[in-house]
Amino acid sequence: MNEPKIFKAQVRDVQFGKGVKIVEPANVYECSIGDNCFIGPFVEIQKGVVIGNRSKIQSHAFVCELVTIGDDCVISHGVMFINDKFATGGPAHGVKELWGHTSVGNHVSIGTNSTILPVKICDNVVIGAGSVVTKDITVSGIYAGNPAKLLRKL
Repeated sequence: MNEPKIFKAQVRDVQFGKGVKIVEPANVYECSIGDNCFIGPFVEIQKGVVIGNRSKIQSHAFVCELVTIGDDCVISHGVMFINDKFATGGPAHGVKELWGHTSVGNHVSIGTNSTILPVKICDNVVIGAGSVVTKDITVSGIYAGNPAKLLRKL
């Protein structure tokens, strides 16, 4: 009988700012989290991720490698960041040269169950629940839909 190799969720090798709160279970490793951040349960934050000060990552969010999140951001429940652009028509299978970076500015709120592809999002943006961000957002405003579109400037 074969036995599976079991990995436990853990918080390890993280550079923490002051006053960070994490609700377990969470899988947070080899990343940097700024001052006074909140990380909810069932969150995964992978290596190399940088999260600014006073940001909140709500439950069931997935923040993959190559993501930077600014200060005073809210990443709501179930938000998924994607770094594999399927540039060859399928998964990159760990070929990181085919992955893309995501940069989220300051004062950005991303609604529940949104999906964020490798893009740049400027400061002062609200992304509605269930949106799919496929292109850079360069104008502050409220965005929603699939693909996400500007509804109104802020």
